[in-house]
Amino acid sequence: MQSTAFSPHDHSHCISSAINHAQSLCAQRGVRLTPVRQRVLELVWRSHQPIGAYELLAALAKEGFNSAPPTVYRALEFLSEQGLLHKLDSINAYVGCCNPETPHQGHFLLCQVCNKAQELESQYINLALKVSADQHGFEIQRHTIEIIGTCKECIDKPSLSELTP
Repeated sequence: MQSTAFSPHDHSHCISSAINHAQSLCAQRGVRLTPVRQRVLELVWRSHQPIGAYELLAALAKEGFNSAPPTVYRALEFLSEQGLLHKLDSINAYVGCCNPETPHQGHFLLCQVCNKAQELESQYINLALKVSADQHGFEIQRHTIEIIGTCKECIDKPSLSELTP
């Protein structure tokens, strides 16, 4: 089985891989991955749980970075424009992109128990949406699909009522 946000894995690899990809892509594109932008990306990737701008602001302030809201919003905008992050509109939070080299729309599984998010890579979802939109003479500009449910780890956890005699 493939390593996912919902399976045990070495999460430090996720973070280092995301930062290495970001540094490489920014260098190729001739844009700057400033220390603040890089730190925001690291904070987003520190877990597979989506994180909001105000949580990022608090973390940056704690670390001595400029904690003005425009600082974090500019960093998030830059990282999103570069394809390094996705915004989950329904919860107004951000997650790291698993495939920043290739521009794509985001499809996510969101666990309502542990709050982890897993990006899906599925050409079939894009194709189904395109065919359906074409049938209506509609051109899709962008979309984000957020599928809410419960991951296997949370399903398999015994509830408190099962633990008490």
